[in-house]
Amino acid sequence: MRIVDLRSDTVTNPTPKMREAMGEAVVGDDGFGEDPTVQRLEEVAAAMLGKEAGLFLPSGTMANLVAVLVHTRPGDAVVCDENAHLYKLTLGGTSTFAGVTFLPQRTDDLGRLDPAGVESALNLGPHFLSSTLVVVENTNNLAGGTILTPEETKQVAGVAKKYGTPVHLDGARIFNSAVAQDIDVKELTRDCDTVMFCLSKGLCCPLGSVLAGPRDFVEKARKARKMLGGGMRQVGVIAACGIIALEEGNGMITGLAEDHKKARRLAEGLVRIMGHDAVDIDTVQTNIVCFDFSMGGRDCKEFVQALAERGVRTIHLYGSRGRMVTHHDVSDGDIDYALEVIESVVAEAV
Repeated sequence: MRIVDLRSDTVTNPTPKMREAMGEAVVGDDGFGEDPTVQRLEEVAAAMLGKEAGLFLPSGTMANLVAVLVHTRPGDAVVCDENAHLYKLTLGGTSTFAGVTFLPQRTDDLGRLDPAGVESALNLGPHFLSSTLVVVENTNNLAGGTILTPEETKQVAGVAKKYGTPVHLDGARIFNSAVAQDIDVKELTRDCDTVMFCLSKGLCCPLGSVLAGPRDFVEKARKARKMLGGGMRQVGVIAACGIIALEEGNGMITGLAEDHKKARRLAEGLVRIMGHDAVDIDTVQTNIVCFDFSMGGRDCKEFVQALAERGVRTIHLYGSRGRMVTHHDVSDGDIDYALEVIESVVAEAV
């Protein structure tokens, strides 16, 4: 049976060039700061993001948690989007381990924070929580992979700066946003104090994320990583893939534009098959397609299961909401096949 995996852009395989780099990587004990390949990855990533230093971590979830641990103290509040990954998709880990609570803000349909709402959350009286961190997400996962422009980020950061509050950018897919806007990624990170991005999302690396910011912040983050069990040893064999993705000119970042085109074609196909209410086309700005399904007595969870039985893997998020993600290992032919399967499943449901 043909398999088309649209669950996430984390399901990709390392490219041949990455596998070659893994075999040739010079390594050392990163727990002692002695892995030269990791050091190079951290330097390359920090420079690309316009920050002083970087830190390699196993995952984006841990990188965001480390950022919160360094920026806050137990009892503090974090201001973020009500659907932020940091808030909704970490199994409560941020509150559990950092001891913080959240002041989630409503956004528009594109997942954009209202600067006035952020200011309200930062300007609470003495009997309310102390908000010590603002988190923005770009691209916005649960909004459908939507982008924030440099100006939109600057507006939120300007409010935070007014109150002396740092801004952390959850940039898990920040390069998708930069490619979609055809701008340097530094334009999107410039007004944020710290930033995290994932090497394993869209860039074909087997694992890993980089957290970047001021040098003193990164040194504190290194200790927090250790505290969480994220210290690693001869991990240059993995970091080498990240260097390839960022630096070697093999089209991993520029190739994200093709993923965006495939997502758009997938979304347009869903609208053709299931109707205009199935997908808000305006939200399909990068490689994520969020959709709604409920017809013929079959709910979204059953729909996702029916697709999986025919080789098309997707994700049920909640209620009638599901998600599909395009990536390097999905071809145009795979999109055509997925739409054929979707159309047949829908036909059986009506």
